[in-house]
Amino acid sequence: MEIRKRGARAMRILMLGWEFPPAISGGLGTACFGMTKALAERGHRITFVVPSLPDADRTSHVALVAASDFASGTDDGPPAGVFVMPVESPLRPYMEQSDYALLRDSLLAGPVHYGSDLFAELERYAAAAERIARQAPFDVIHAHEWLSVPAALHARRASGLPFILHVHALESDRSGGDGDARIIALERQGLLEADHIIAVSRFTRRQVVERYGIDPEKVSVVHNAVSRGEAAARYGVSKRAGEKIVLFLGRITHQKGPGVFVEAAAEVLRALPDVTFVMAGSGDLMPQTIERVAELGLGSRFLFTGFLRGEEVERMYAASDLYVMPSVSEPFGIAPLEAMLADVPVIVSKQSGVAEILHHALKVDFWDVHELAGKICAVLSYEALAREMVERSREELASITWDRAARQIGEVYEKVVNAEEGV
Repeated sequence: MEIRKRGARAMRILMLGWEFPPAISGGLGTACFGMTKALAERGHRITFVVPSLPDADRTSHVALVAASDFASGTDDGPPAGVFVMPVESPLRPYMEQSDYALLRDSLLAGPVHYGSDLFAELERYAAAAERIARQAPFDVIHAHEWLSVPAALHARRASGLPFILHVHALESDRSGGDGDARIIALERQGLLEADHIIAVSRFTRRQVVERYGIDPEKVSVVHNAVSRGEAAARYGVSKRAGEKIVLFLGRITHQKGPGVFVEAAAEVLRALPDVTFVMAGSGDLMPQTIERVAELGLGSRFLFTGFLRGEEVERMYAASDLYVMPSVSEPFGIAPLEAMLADVPVIVSKQSGVAEILHHALKVDFWDVHELAGKICAVLSYEALAREMVERSREELASITWDRAARQIGEVYEKVVNAEEGV
């Protein structure tokens, strides 16, 4: 097989995921976009199986493919892109049983008989993955998150291939506590049965080892990266003289720390009354967060945009003077890297994986509202500090690439395949 860049041999990968552009609800879709593109550029062939409802769009570097298109399994080398195989299903990332029930009920009039509950639908999706695994030759199964564990295990049973579980977050991160016992059981099963595990940070690797008793030698760390989009400067966003905008962009859930952002905003506005705080995103804590903003009397200086996508996100970064990610427990966190690409200074929680690779971002403990407020005031008040942060961030971004991540992932593929072959 041709290998376009130096490194491990090209592999045929059956990848099982839960979102892919343009259908994105969080960082997982963004990560899968950058990762698969870089893997394909390194010569790997990826068939990405993803739940999808009819009439979904597709992204530029992928092609939609039906099972019959690759059942013959020709071995002429890797294709130019990534082949996405949609399996009709209402499954989505961050989905809970109640979310699934509501969506399924809205689709009952259709011809497809979806699972009676979230876990039954996971089994239906797993059966589809098993059928796909039987239809073409692959070298390795690469599955993302707990939702893909049943599908990965079915695919391994059908093919005998090694299975890699890519952990982007744990149930304890998402729930902020003990979480759903059934999800934890699936998580545990996947971690125990996987041939190897990829964690998005040392933070997540430590949790996998300590919470689930996994052998540290079984877990590799591959940090996420960021894909450069259009230059934010081209949007020509205009602001009033002296106006400063502080941005929170992410899901409005306990994990992301929206309450800390609001409390810090109240402190900042007592010192800098002309600052505007923007919360971009949606989530279960949005009503509660809006109520707290009203209680604190911040309504005139606080904006909620709802969920943004694509060019809307880039415009929002272009308009901002500072990005803040006060996450309670963040396995990685791609948004700060996106902000840095737009030359926006960032403040991140010390309890985040991205903090491991950012040496020139300001960092705070997520619970320290006073310190967060002080650092926001410092960045907004001292232009020399903001300029220095931006210049240093440009230097750091040069080494935070998806090609680097793809090379490391390729090395993991090589390791598990060689072990399977007894090399």
